[in-house]
Amino acid sequence: MAKFELFIANRFNREERDNQQMSRPAVRIAIIGIALGLAVMLISIAVIVGFKQEVRNQIIGFGSHIQIMSYNNYNSLQTEPVTLTPQLDSLLKTTPNITDIQHIATQPGIIHTEEAFQGILLKGVDSTYNWDFFSQNLLEGTTLNSQISTPNSSLISASIAQAMNLKIGDSYTIYFASNNGLRARKFTVLGIYQTTFADYDKLYIITDINHIQRLNQWGEDQFSTLEILINDYTQLNQTSADLFSRIITYSHDTDILYRVETIESLTPQIFDWLAMLDMNAIVIIILMLAVSGFCVISGLLILILERSATIGLLKSLGANNWTIRKIFLTQSAYLISRGMLWGNIIGLAIIAIQHFTHAIPLDPTSYYVDHVPVTLSLPAWLLINICLATASILILVGPSYFVTRISPAEAMRKE
Repeated sequence: MAKFELFIANRFNREERDNQQMSRPAVRIAIIGIALGLAVMLISIAVIVGFKQEVRNQIIGFGSHIQIMSYNNYNSLQTEPVTLTPQLDSLLKTTPNITDIQHIATQPGIIHTEEAFQGILLKGVDSTYNWDFFSQNLLEGTTLNSQISTPNSSLISASIAQAMNLKIGDSYTIYFASNNGLRARKFTVLGIYQTTFADYDKLYIITDINHIQRLNQWGEDQFSTLEILINDYTQLNQTSADLFSRIITYSHDTDILYRVETIESLTPQIFDWLAMLDMNAIVIIILMLAVSGFCVISGLLILILERSATIGLLKSLGANNWTIRKIFLTQSAYLISRGMLWGNIIGLAIIAIQHFTHAIPLDPTSYYVDHVPVTLSLPAWLLINICLATASILILVGPSYFVTRISPAEAMRKE
């Protein structure tokens, strides 16, 4: 029986392609509605996921995934040190999902040149630092490297370089407040970076960690923060909870209180804003499903009405209602597949064009990115297609009951 239903549905589809029938405009509208709905869903998900990943990566580039710091350092740039004992180092290295442990020291100061001055945060790093983020955002010069840089080398942002009228090789002075009064240190510009986070660019200057350790009279194993990079961001909370339990045990054993903070807890306002985008995605998907559903339902009803005589004939020959319904559901599935094919072509083409050309720009001061980022994973693409196909078929089950209302005698008499 399944072959019979498929045969009849294929005959209907060939007639729709070859003849000028009443249902052709409705069929085209249904196909176009499904195609546009799927394309909009793919583009929306790609933009939202890409935007969240891009903004998140920018924040993590400045502050890592997880930070360990002294319990007394809330809302203070003047930090108390974390002492990296062999016991603490072993604890961190044996925690699952951790890939890098970076030793960081920070010190607020004021950069001064003949042209201007402004407040900054000097961030000291050592050989453990992962330079991938700043290498990707480097405009001129190089990142700090012990083989080519001098102890006074620094990495500054393009906004600081412009405000201070600095270029590669220039020297400048940073003043620090301490218990002994105002202290000054001279630095040279080794590299200039630029990200889409203007507020961070105006703040951070990167240099050798030894400067800050000497300023604070810290030992070589004392740092403001231990920055932790993890392998799987989806396990951020789980890794943080695991690390927190270990740090609590360590604090009880040593009477030294440390705290564990994730990048989301340190910048909640940004991540709360990003979380709101998920609701936008849900609303868009619901609207597009509604549009696609309306198109396919109207198309199916027109197909049934146009084939009422054929339905009456099939019933008179012994076909039951479910058999006839399956014929029209099969025909509708064919139309849905055509719409989804075109929807994938349109959606993926637009995503690819934006990914490779950055054709649509954005204002980084408002959106933290300079173009519309797009990211669409294979699982997400498959899930969207499966959900749309399943929803479209299920939506048609109800309208297909209209077949049962058609009387064979009445249908053939009207014909």
